[in-house]
Amino acid sequence: MVKDMNRIISGAHYGLRDWLIQRVTAVLMVVYVLLLAFLFAFYPISDYAALKSLFTSQWVRIASFLFFISLCWHAWVGMRNVFMDYIHATIIRLTLHIAVIISLFFYLIWFAEILWS
Repeated sequence: MVKDMNRIISGAHYGLRDWLIQRVTAVLMVVYVLLLAFLFAFYPISDYAALKSLFTSQWVRIASFLFFISLCWHAWVGMRNVFMDYIHATIIRLTLHIAVIISLFFYLIWFAEILWS
């Protein structure tokens, strides 16, 4: 009975935060992809040097980093929800959560190193 009352109290807001995070990060990623499409359409990229010069601009680096943060956050929420829904053994689910967190953190640091090196 108490368990049911907690669900009633939370009402329609159960999962709202995850839903909102998924939508906001998806919109940020779409805006970034459109920005890149615009840049590639009007900025001639003929070789690696031209591509690298595009990413020397600080605002492109910051936009790229924000994109990657959004990508990692989006991936984390999605993977966490999949694990919570389909992996019922707690130790396996916890192990997978930790593996995903460590992996995404490693990828984020690696991406930052690539952008600013």
